[in-house]
Amino acid sequence: MAVSRRHADRQGAFSGNRVERAIIDIGSNTVRLVLYGGSPRAPVVLFNEKVTAMLGREIGRTGRLADEAIDLAMRGLRRFALLLSELDVDQVDVVATAASREAVNGSEFLAQVAALGLAPRLLSGEEEAELSALGVIGAFPGAKGIVADLGGGSLELVQISDNRAAPGTSMPLGTLRLTELLGDDAAKSQANIDAVIERAGVTFTPGAPLYLVGGTWRAMAVFAMEQRHYPLTDPHGYTLSREEAVRLAQEISGSQGAGLGGQPRISEMRAANLPVAALLLSVLLDRLKPSEVVFSSWGLREGLIYSRLDVDAQRRDPLLAGVGEFATLRGCPPVLAARVAGWTADVVPKGSYGSERLRLAATMLALASMQIEPNLRVAQGIEWSLHKRWISVTASERAMLAAAVAGNANRDELPREVTDLAPSEALEAATCWGLAIRLCRRLGARSRNLFQLSSLQVENSQQLVLSIEESHAALFGIPNEKDLQLLAGHLGLAPQFRSVKNIGAVRLDAYSK
Repeated sequence: MAVSRRHADRQGAFSGNRVERAIIDIGSNTVRLVLYGGSPRAPVVLFNEKVTAMLGREIGRTGRLADEAIDLAMRGLRRFALLLSELDVDQVDVVATAASREAVNGSEFLAQVAALGLAPRLLSGEEEAELSALGVIGAFPGAKGIVADLGGGSLELVQISDNRAAPGTSMPLGTLRLTELLGDDAAKSQANIDAVIERAGVTFTPGAPLYLVGGTWRAMAVFAMEQRHYPLTDPHGYTLSREEAVRLAQEISGSQGAGLGGQPRISEMRAANLPVAALLLSVLLDRLKPSEVVFSSWGLREGLIYSRLDVDAQRRDPLLAGVGEFATLRGCPPVLAARVAGWTADVVPKGSYGSERLRLAATMLALASMQIEPNLRVAQGIEWSLHKRWISVTASERAMLAAAVAGNANRDELPREVTDLAPSEALEAATCWGLAIRLCRRLGARSRNLFQLSSLQVENSQQLVLSIEESHAALFGIPNEKDLQLLAGHLGLAPQFRSVKNIGAVRLDAYSK
């Protein structure tokens, strides 16, 4: 049995499917199990299952968790406990939020959960707010603004800055509770919602970005993206100006749910909650007057994972952590990508587009795409660039990743979904990244010696010079000659090849310039 499990672990590690940690989130609307793998700094969801128990549906009226809701939740939790046992997951967190916290029979329910061998942690409103804020901080390093986490039972508001969360405020404004505040019209409903916020004493300095966390907010983002025919599919990081957010909230709150559930990416439950959530958003926009609204798919659960990391791990770049793990499993270890990025560093276009972290991520994806069949690799690489849930990357940066992947394959035509997302100058710069990667990988076929025996540099702003040690000059073949000419043409330079006796001196001379 031990040998079999070790073999399964090796298989899981190779395929990227080994479960590293699990979280059971007992919310007011749903009870959810999420299994995570990948880098702890950029965890990948391997399994996500929810039971829509609606534990908090009667709290406003009776103060209790409904018996039927408890039965439904416990059925799901028994399944989750058995799955965790079968998978032998070491790191398991079980957290309970507003419904379990506020119900008079909440402690009895959590005792049933504990009897399954789980260890539920009842979060206070302040803890819930802090963890949601940490999720946003993990997803948007250096973010400053206000986090609004909307669940079924509560709304948490918390200020973030300098990678820290201030004490937050929890209010009974979850989607299950908002319906109790509906008036005869939108104005009356908004006044009722605003009164709850006023009583909570919530005050923030206006003008900061507003980060929206929670499934209902994400459904709102999906609706907006579909309405705009937006090229990307992941709502994480989708951003609206305050004016755009105001119009969106007005449109959805006036719909009474009509047509909102007709989209395959929005569930019936989310569609039913959207109009009342839009009323809440209108109040928040009026009170906070944010500079922009940013939708975050990272929240409480990811904040819990982030909170467990040491300081050095928290400081890791989540884009490079996520892409690095992904590319490693597809034949491109970070060391190889770093060597290629270093070899091409002197010839990248100088300008305001892109960054070294983005170019390194593009190098990883471009090299990983080469493990795919030639007829599929460009389309698949562009899909990875645009639609995988990379963290801490903008829409225009995603387009640059895609352009680099296409350049690596010498594809001049970019799909419209790419060209709509970034300026042509940025895409041309990224195409040059890809062409430089192409020259490097085809010249040495991953030979480690290549990086020591050759160099690629720009001389006098006129020539693109490839130098190779005399002993290995034969590496410069006909395909590489074409690659050099192609890159030089995009850079507006004249290509030149040199066979040299001392490549170290060539590098030193280039460095001194």
